[in-house]
Amino acid sequence: MILNTTYHNKEHKQIIEDLIGAPFSLVQKLKMNGVGSKRMIVDEVSPNMQSMMNVVSDINYANIELRPKGIMIMVTKGHKNFTWIIPYYQLVIYKVNGSSIHAQGRYIHFKDNKTFKENKKFFDKMLNEKVKYDMHYAMPGQL
Repeated sequence: MILNTTYHNKEHKQIIEDLIGAPFSLVQKLKMNGVGSKRMIVDEVSPNMQSMMNVVSDINYANIELRPKGIMIMVTKGHKNFTWIIPYYQLVIYKVNGSSIHAQGRYIHFKDNKTFKENKKFFDKMLNEKVKYDMHYAMPGQL
């Protein structure tokens, strides 16, 4: 689900918390060494997300925030902010010339450059959180 989060909206906050949980507490954030990525350059997006990208030759940036049951990808388009909410059970990550995140029939590909390399630890943390989530909800015979 993609939301226009340029302005504060109580309904959006409730939707986000229902889908991927409330933000981590300060203590949890400190234990995890942070829950947000540095900004990364968006290289390519799926056709159904083109409306979120700058039409001129500006560079598109995005960053990711972890939540207990999923992630949020925040994209800035000029003065507007869009948030893509992805529960862990829908999240698929590919590592090809950078990294590509797929879910809900959409994808976003991050460019493989210095800013992406700075986020390697964050991607490892995100994968660990997804594995923890999957293990928590796995069927007894699948373990």
